[in-house]
Amino acid sequence: MSIGEMILILDFGSQTTQLIARRIREQKVYCAIHPYSTSLTAIKQMKPAGIVLSGGPCSVYDQDAPHSDPEILNLRIPILGICYGAQLMILQRGGQVEKAEKREFGKAELELLNTDGLFAGLETGDVRHQVWMSHGDRVEVVPEGFEATAVSSHSPFAALKHREEPFVAVQFHPEVAHTLIGIDVLRNFIFGFCGCKPEWTMHSFIETTVAALKEKVGSERVICALSGGVDSSVTAAIVHRAIGDQLTCIYVNNGLMRTGESEAILRFFREKSKLNVIDVEATDFFLSELDQIADPEIKRKKIGLGFIKIFEEEAGKIGNVRFLAQGTLYPDVIESVSFRGEAPIKSHHNVGGLPEVMKLDLIEPLRELFKDEVRELGLELGLPAEAIYRQPFPGPGLGIRIMGEITRDRLNILRQADVIVLDEMKKHGWYRKVWQSFAVLLPIQTVGVMGDGRTYEHVIAIRCVDSRDAMTADWSKVPYEILGIISTRIINEVRGVNRVVYDISSKPPATIEWE
Repeated sequence: MSIGEMILILDFGSQTTQLIARRIREQKVYCAIHPYSTSLTAIKQMKPAGIVLSGGPCSVYDQDAPHSDPEILNLRIPILGICYGAQLMILQRGGQVEKAEKREFGKAELELLNTDGLFAGLETGDVRHQVWMSHGDRVEVVPEGFEATAVSSHSPFAALKHREEPFVAVQFHPEVAHTLIGIDVLRNFIFGFCGCKPEWTMHSFIETTVAALKEKVGSERVICALSGGVDSSVTAAIVHRAIGDQLTCIYVNNGLMRTGESEAILRFFREKSKLNVIDVEATDFFLSELDQIADPEIKRKKIGLGFIKIFEEEAGKIGNVRFLAQGTLYPDVIESVSFRGEAPIKSHHNVGGLPEVMKLDLIEPLRELFKDEVRELGLELGLPAEAIYRQPFPGPGLGIRIMGEITRDRLNILRQADVIVLDEMKKHGWYRKVWQSFAVLLPIQTVGVMGDGRTYEHVIAIRCVDSRDAMTADWSKVPYEILGIISTRIINEVRGVNRVVYDISSKPPATIEWE
């Protein structure tokens, strides 16, 4: 698909690389994250308007430190180095980076030496700007052509620029909220150095995507994996806009859905959409495939393989089907691929779970979007708010919210608890305030007392998080009164549970889902 003007981010492993992408896209400029090892040839083919070298956990002078191709610096493309990326730029141009006597982690004060380039429009003089540092190394020797544009108490080269070439570097992280001038810095790079225009909108995305889908599909038939969630609903809507009746949507009940969910999803699409939807009851098949499986990676891949098997069978019944459309998002892709080839965070069922021998060709029109962009796209396509603002629900369903083996009894316990969580969050007006709220069944039992008798029963964890795109998240500060009501109801109404706990982990280091 043609994206047009774009910023390329080369990822060196920073936990905030995705935030750089979010901040750039907020300026209505498209950007994409690729591994630091992306070849020079591939970069030239992308034709980026600018390149960002991200931060990372390594030291640039380490023997196995990740280094991008130094020839990138000869492309005459504007380049912004951030933290590790800044030090790499300096090192590859002949400068020197060493371990700092005093490390800088957290908030720091930045003194601007001039307001050219990255700092255009910002105050200088006696003004100090709050930024966020996270480094144990610093630039000691500046290569020829570079000069300092800002300093901090421990960094004599907290920001640099090249006097002739379009290279700028910052030791701080402009993408994080704690850097109060971060958006200004990124805007100055995007628009000042790179000359981009704010044209990345969902309206333009629809135009280019519909045209690309028509060209790719031609007269062939397409099936769409429809789960009822935001991602698959928007995927179905944009594919349908492109090819109309050539699309058939397939809803598969894998036995891992919440109480009443399958019935509600099918009723919604059959009554309120123009989509052709067929449904497949596959509970017994999936539960058989997952019997005695406890490893979360194997669970995800088993579920992914199961979906593909069913989709290919249904495609055979329809006839002349060549493509499978699914709602893969950018976070799915990022989390399923490691920047250095190590184990990924997790294999998403529609990324890491797909077999190489799959007969259908994939169509993934949302593959370059974050969740909030997908919601914006859905509204632009005319989907109702009730479909767009549902909380995310994972494709593997409750299968990855049951820690350990999946059984019908354990599914029943979790379903009852989950109904209570959602019911109380909606009742108290908190359902739309948080990104997700759900119950998790833990693989342990604990001692309790009920009716003066000893119990040894299951534990339910409640997970509520705040997020914008699922790449980062913080635990939601749900009022104690609501949590107390949820806990009391679960223990009183769900047989087999005697303890409820609340998850107060952020992402990172935890993930939103427990598996």
